[in-house]
Amino acid sequence: MRLMSNQQSRVMTCRARSLQEALDMVRTELGPETTVLNTREVPTGWWARLAGSRHFEIEARRALPSNSSVAVKLRRRPSPLSQLAELDTSQAIPRVDAEDHRRRLIGSLDRGDLDISLPNLDPSLKQTASHTTGPVFDLLTELLDADVSESVARELVTELRNVASPADLANFNRLRALLEHRLQSQLVTSGSIRLTPGKRRVVALVGPTGVGKTTTIAKLAANLRLKDKLRVGLITVDTYRVAAVDQLRTYAEIIDLPMKVVASPQEMRDAVVQLADQDIVLIDTAGRSPRDEIQLQELRAMLQEADVDEVHLVLSAVSATSHLTRTVHSFEAVGTTSLLLTKLDEADGLGNLVPLVRSVKLPLSYLGCGQSVPDDIVVAEKQKLVRVLLSRETYQTLL
Repeated sequence: MRLMSNQQSRVMTCRARSLQEALDMVRTELGPETTVLNTREVPTGWWARLAGSRHFEIEARRALPSNSSVAVKLRRRPSPLSQLAELDTSQAIPRVDAEDHRRRLIGSLDRGDLDISLPNLDPSLKQTASHTTGPVFDLLTELLDADVSESVARELVTELRNVASPADLANFNRLRALLEHRLQSQLVTSGSIRLTPGKRRVVALVGPTGVGKTTTIAKLAANLRLKDKLRVGLITVDTYRVAAVDQLRTYAEIIDLPMKVVASPQEMRDAVVQLADQDIVLIDTAGRSPRDEIQLQELRAMLQEADVDEVHLVLSAVSATSHLTRTVHSFEAVGTTSLLLTKLDEADGLGNLVPLVRSVKLPLSYLGCGQSVPDDIVVAEKQKLVRVLLSRETYQTLL
């Protein structure tokens, strides 16, 4: 709900149920270069608090013309908080007590939930202390922009404050690097499919419907055959969708790979025996609902007959965080060994994956970044993935 708009001073105040929603409102009205002047949680009545209703208010100013002297000064410093102390008072902008404003801005982010007040500082750091809260707020805003949920963003910043030094808190780049390092330490990767010379490897792809398993298996098969020069066999269990069988058969003919279509555990056992001379066998399975325990048990029985070495759970990066986490836990019943994320190119931001990589210990194997076969797939790398998760960088940085 928009509260006030002053076109002469280019200042707008918006109220919404979350900081992210309020930020989106002011940026829609004032543009992407909007400068946040103040944020606060609006007090609500006891009945609203009992119902869990919260409201946040943001006061923002439209970006100044690029040729104005004030705009030039604002561009010299990335932090909107530290900018307040640098404004030229000769301009037609109200004078603000920067230190008082900084205290109000940070203290109002959510009193009690996020305490980022400064610790006792060494005298040598007093000069940088006045800008300490600026980088913290900038980092919180950047996380929200990257589609990290507000609760997770606050949790990350609070954890960071507990381990960061005063010098870290005073420098945005150091603070962000510290956050990246912490997430990298929490992220587990498995690397590419592991191959043993002289021993055939059987690898299955499982997951819900519509996540891109067939396209992904075609990418893997093409890379293993054309780049790694391996003998690759294909098995599909996705007889529920005729189009999926035809799609995989087309890829198999183009790449010149043997392919088997199976519909029962006995046929699976026979197909694996028939492909005994291959270096690797890739199994494409039908999509299964994470809520259907009977389907998952049938899938488990099929994979047991194949005596699989690896089971990669394929998930779409554009799915909701709760769905991703629930699906990971549901598919544990079929013996998953790795996590493979697809459709990274379709997401506006990948912040929804942050809780997943922090809480789920299933290692990441590959990342699918488009529809092109065999190009749009990469082995998951911690450093690149974390950088994309925490920013608006596009999936191309992973390629």
